[in-house]
Amino acid sequence: MTDKSDPPSTNQISVHAAAKINLFLHITGRRDNGYHELDSLVGFTAFGDQVVVESAHDISLRIEGPFGSGLPVNDENLVLAAARMFADEVGRDGGTAITLQKNLPVSSGIGGGSADAAATLHALNQLWDAGATPEILAAIGLRLGADVPVCLLSMTARMSGVGEVVRPVGSLPNLGVLLINPGVPVSTPQVFKARVGSFSKPVAERVPDAGLKFCEFVQSQRNDLQDPAIELEPQIAKVLQALSDQSTCRLSRLSGSGATCFGLFDDEATAIAAGTVISDRNRNWWVQATHFLR
Repeated sequence: MTDKSDPPSTNQISVHAAAKINLFLHITGRRDNGYHELDSLVGFTAFGDQVVVESAHDISLRIEGPFGSGLPVNDENLVLAAARMFADEVGRDGGTAITLQKNLPVSSGIGGGSADAAATLHALNQLWDAGATPEILAAIGLRLGADVPVCLLSMTARMSGVGEVVRPVGSLPNLGVLLINPGVPVSTPQVFKARVGSFSKPVAERVPDAGLKFCEFVQSQRNDLQDPAIELEPQIAKVLQALSDQSTCRLSRLSGSGATCFGLFDDEATAIAAGTVISDRNRNWWVQATHFLR
């Protein structure tokens, strides 16, 4: 443990919080406690938030970046919750000054808050030399949210259960990704509540690693939350149409519960070109081209 009377260290750790993309998302059941079971193929992009931690006497958070004003700095913030939970887990008396560079839209279905919490856990594990194992981090992460365990892995994975079962599946093809958010927040609980119909079956097929076959495979799946999300926020349908109108777009779909949608392209340059066209026509949308982390 660290005595609070000791001067803080100048050590600083920076961790990338990658955007999480649900390439497909099947709701496979519901547990007695109300939590939904799922089967999802998850990829992560080079574009995301950034979490910087350094030693301090107390735990504090400063939020910067284009979407920083949309987040509260209070006990509901997942970054602060992650820091405090981790400090309790490892018996840490000292604190940390955390800076979050918020580049991703808030409440947007691409795991921003979960990715930020995961990055915070990784950063503090390094800063404090706590030696927490991946299993310990995953257990803490699941207490913070269902998407945090897969964001801790931050590599292509199949996610199942309520989010606690995470299995790496290898690299994704070197595709371009175009992320678009129409600027409207969507409530995940409301989307789940609006979902009707029977549950889906888990996907049995192996994920192809070739570009065209991969896109065809993903196209044959779906996001079970897409239709209820569109019902709650029709702007999502306009985003999907704008993506599908691009002749170079191989696939367009909602990520998670939305409202961010993604398009897959042959490479990042093609995604950038399509993003320029769409952005020029829709000035109020957030449009960001990127690529998958491999």
